[in-house]
Amino acid sequence: MQSARVSDRAQAQKDRILNAAEKAFIEHGFHAAGMALIAAEAEMSPGLIYRYYPGKHDIILAIIERQLEENRAGIRELYDSGLDVPQSMYEHYRQWCTTDPQVMNAALYAETSAEATRSASLAQAVAQSDAAVREDLARWMATPREQGGGGLPPEQAPVAALSMLFFMNGLAIHAIRQPGCDDDNVRAAIENFVKGLFPSLA
Repeated sequence: MQSARVSDRAQAQKDRILNAAEKAFIEHGFHAAGMALIAAEAEMSPGLIYRYYPGKHDIILAIIERQLEENRAGIRELYDSGLDVPQSMYEHYRQWCTTDPQVMNAALYAETSAEATRSASLAQAVAQSDAAVREDLARWMATPREQGGGGLPPEQAPVAALSMLFFMNGLAIHAIRQPGCDDDNVRAAIENFVKGLFPSLA
């Protein structure tokens, strides 16, 4: 029982650090946001942060891992939500337009991608994360409708999953460049794209 309480407290501290780091990275960028700034944002001492994460690089890796789990959880929810994929995609887009540290802000996503071009370990983490999401998405797309899936032929699912990820990446960049875009147009674009993936919805 005591061990469980300690574990819960440690996880809460880690989440607090990661939330603070995401906020600092969004507002100041990776390079300007040092451990001291993250500590100030988390309202804890730098020494306490170093107990959980040896350096900023480790924090970035932890953020990537946490986002992977959130993405995979979102895909699992599709099995229960039916084919209301346009609404799910639109909600992600709206989240990307915010600076909520609980979600992967689009600007932070772009910074992570850019940082991965300068770090082999980050590049590997991002590639593994992308591959896992793509596989989970393709698996859902190939699952029969009566089992909560997308009902696509198995041979079409990998390409359809890749197409959706390309589209979502484009939405993320759009959220950075034009966060005030007309919501009706964004919704319509998403719905048209999804109907192209799933012709039976047209």
